[in-house]
Amino acid sequence: MNGPESEEPPLRRAVCPGSFDPVTNGHLDIIARASRLYDVVHVAVMVNQSKKGLFTVEERIELLRQVTAEYGNVRVESFHGLLVDFCKQRDIPAIVKGLRAVSDFDYELQMAQMNNGLSGVETLFVPTNPTYSFLSSSLVKEVAAWGGDVSHLVPPLVLESLTERLAQR
Repeated sequence: MNGPESEEPPLRRAVCPGSFDPVTNGHLDIIARASRLYDVVHVAVMVNQSKKGLFTVEERIELLRQVTAEYGNVRVESFHGLLVDFCKQRDIPAIVKGLRAVSDFDYELQMAQMNNGLSGVETLFVPTNPTYSFLSSSLVKEVAAWGGDVSHLVPPLVLESLTERLAQR
């Protein structure tokens, strides 16, 4: 069949950006929910040369690939520079961000307005599952470094990697 009737609709794409150092169950909740709303979800691991992460960008990408493997429509890769450039290069019209609290909204709203002004990319805010409303990678690292139990806050593979990494320090 030829003509417009036979054309496939364009894929709906979105990006979930972050540093993911390490990836938490809160991150996975947002990624999972985005994967149900979009045909392709790009998880963009931010490269920040000025920040020394606990895990390298490559390690974070590999952990994310493994813990998101069950979602067939998630692609994990790194980016540096402006997120809107990452979006332009991949024809991604939407950014999905999780919001834990009103304080997140203040910052994220400014970022969303800037991104939209720069490129027309829309930002979708998804309220975090209340179970994870306090959760951040920084908090996980701090609690784990002091020997606290973070097994309910990160996937088992991440817990294993986190425990190994902290033992090396």
